[in-house]
Order: sequence, then structure tokens, then C-alpha cells
Amino acid sequence: MQTDYLQDISQSVAFALKEDIGEGDITAQLIDAQRNASAEVICRDEAVICGRPWVEEVLLQVDSKLKIKWMIEEGERVSENQILFKIEGHARSLLTAERPALNYLQLLSGTATITAHYANLIQHTKTKLLDTRKTIPGLRRAQKYAVKCGGGMNHRMGLFDAFLIKENHIIACGSISLAIEKAKALYPDRKVEIEVENLEELAEAISAEPDWIMLDNFSLSDLSMAVETAHNNILFEASGGIEQESDLIAIAETGVDYISMGVLTKNNIAVDLSMRILEGAFRK
Repeated sequence: MQTDYLQDISQSVAFALKEDIGEGDITAQLIDAQRNASAEVICRDEAVICGRPWVEEVLLQVDSKLKIKWMIEEGERVSENQILFKIEGHARSLLTAERPALNYLQLLSGTATITAHYANLIQHTKTKLLDTRKTIPGLRRAQKYAVKCGGGMNHRMGLFDAFLIKENHIIACGSISLAIEKAKALYPDRKVEIEVENLEELAEAISAEPDWIMLDNFSLSDLSMAVETAHNNILFEASGGIEQESDLIAIAETGVDYISMGVLTKNNIAVDLSMRILEGAFRK
């Protein structure tokens, strides 16, 4: 399924601006309405930069006359104290747009940066890194965009575009086989994934032929055994129990197709950004 990551960007930004500005930026009113200014945004960390469309949408909605000049490309790795972009226009608008724009950029760059870090650790294997649904509410598409920007892959976007049959679904349906059978009958065009917790459940799942199987908290030896049983193009995803970078590498080296990690989107460390008004920039 082709994902339109930007389909809700306008609505998201409008909500963020309403949340921040409310009835108006009273501090910006201290500045003469006719004054113009220019500023530059600097990244204080080494990072993979992501979020240009959100920054541009913030500027557009605050003041369409603000002009931005990017010094970097989307997905580019930058060094400490590197200039990311410059803005010029009405001083009030520039200062009002500063925090919402940087909020998006610092969050999404943080997601892209941690994704790139983990993806690089396993690049010597065939295993691909997957995100999860453990995202910040309201920012699902934005964070999954950032994962892609960082070199990872998206799992399903939500509950609507693929099956992920877990323990409680299996109990409610009656068995692994019945759950997979019902899923295929209900939506034949959707991918069917099922979670298993041991080799016995794995054997039953393989017999029912889902599209892929999530191996939950499997030991390294059991992961290797699972991979050896692969047939009929069933894909294997390892999940859970990944506490150290060495664990991630060892799991990837078993030959699983995917490793999913909630940490990519739920434990975000924002990139440190700052906007600096250029000296002598204020003018009428």
C-alpha cells in the first residue's frame, strides 16, 4: 500500500499552531508590526535531519510571505553547529513560527537519527528494521515518515491496512489456524501476520500459511531454527527482548527478515535546535 505521509500535514500543523498561539502571540506584539528580520536555525547535535515539509507548512500557515532557504537536504546527516536553514520576513511572524516549526523538526529528526543508528548496526545482514504503532498520538504518519527517512521500514500504518493477530485475538478466535483462516476470508487483499511465542505455535502458524510470522521473545537458537523452517515465502519478524545493541546485531545475524522496535518512535530524544536572529537583521 502506497503511503501518503503528508495527507494530514495541514490539519496537524493547524492544530499545533492553535495549541501554541491561541488568541494571539502577545509577546510578538512588542515588536513593530512593520519590522522585518532574518534568522538562521542551527543544529547543536550530529543528526539525520527530517521534517522539512512540516517546517514549510508551519511557515506557510503563520505567514505565507516568510521566505526559507534550506542549507541541507531531507535525510541528510549533519554535524554539530551546522546551519540547517535561513528565514526572512516579518519579525513577528518569524518569532511566532519558531517554536512550532522547531518542535516538528527536532522530533522527526530525533526519530530519523535513532532509526539510522540502529539500521546501520545491521546493514551487514539482510534484516530490515521495522517501526511499530507505538507512536505519539496524532503524529503517526509524521513519525513513520521519519523512520523511512532514517533508513527503516514501516510496518502497518494502523489497524486498518494489515492483520496482526496476537495472543488475545487467538484466544478469542479459538486457535492460530482459525484466526488465520478467518482473516484470509474476511479481507483476502490484506497481509496476514500472526504472533507466536514458541516453536509449537510456530509449526501451527506455518501450516496455516500467513504472509508473515512475528517471533515474540524467541531465543537466538529458536530464531535460527525458525528461519530454517521458512517456506512458501513466509516472512519472519523478530520482536521483543531487544535491550542492547549487541542483541539487535545477534538477532539480525540469525537471518530473520525483519526486526521491529518500538523504541524508534516511543522513546524519542529530540535533536537540539536553536534559532538565532542575525545581527543587524531587524529593518523596516
